[in-house]
Order: sequence, then C-alpha cells, then structure tokens
Amino acid sequence: MKEAETKIPCVGCGALVLDFDGPTHRYVGASPGCWAVFGEMRVRETTDPQYRSVPPWTVDTYMVQHPGTPSNQSIQSVAVHLIALHLALEEGCDSRRTIEAMRAAHDHRDKFRWLDPPASLGTVTIMDVYTAGAVEEYIEQVRLWAHSVWDAWALYHETVRQWSARYAR
Repeated sequence: MKEAETKIPCVGCGALVLDFDGPTHRYVGASPGCWAVFGEMRVRETTDPQYRSVPPWTVDTYMVQHPGTPSNQSIQSVAVHLIALHLALEEGCDSRRTIEAMRAAHDHRDKFRWLDPPASLGTVTIMDVYTAGAVEEYIEQVRLWAHSVWDAWALYHETVRQWSARYAR
C-alpha cells in the first residue's frame, strides 16, 4: 500500500488508514482504506509461504473489531467470529474444531442477538499487524490483536461462552 497524503481514522477500529473512495464490505463497518489493508493481509497470509504459521485469527479479529450496524448478517458475523475467538483463545481449540463450531453456529444464525459493541474495540488494530516487520513480529502482532479485541468484548464473554457450548461439540 502506498503512503498517502491524507489518513483518517477507520470508522470501525479507529486506526489511521488511507482516505480514499473505494470498496468496502456491505455489512462490515470499515473505511475503504482499512478494508484494503485487510485484503492485502489476507492475500499475504494465504499466498506467501513465510506466513503459513500465522495463527488463523485475522478474519475473526477483523470482523469483530468492525461490527457494523445491526442487521441479520452483522449479528451473525459478530456472533460466529466471537465464538471462534473464544474457542481459539480461551479453550485452545484447533482450527478444525473452531471451523466446525462456526459452521454449526452459522446453521442456527437466527438464535443470535445484536451485541452493542463496546466503546473501545481494542487497543491493537490491523495497522499494528500490517506494519510489523519480520514474520515473527507479524505473528506476535496477530496474537496481541486477537487478545486485545477479545478482551474488548469482555462484557459479552459469558454470552459467547454459552453460544460456544451450544455449537462446539
């Protein structure tokens, strides 16, 4: 991503990102500059062999740090991705089990309710990860980011634990 003359806080996470008109996601609450960074990171993590050891938390962390506004899709997205973070960070579940739980939760998406996002969605943002140097630093920043965002949703941890218990078998 090129250096820009103007940066603005992302409407979701507050990170300073490029200010430009561009695509975003229809229910994810992110500015175009932040959405573009997320896209670049996903390409890096899925195509560069050096990044194969990155924990699979980037999507989950990004989605719950950019919850958007209440809609069927955003309610489901936040719930499913919070379940994934809970299972990975608190329960130590592997990717296979986490994905199975996410699929089961997705099949019961009408059972979730909107969780009013916390005032702060975490002190670490995608830009902390994106600007990391070596792969090891990138991995550490992903870990810090995931924990920061999960901790930000502490008010709802018990709700998410109940949802997880229902769908992670």
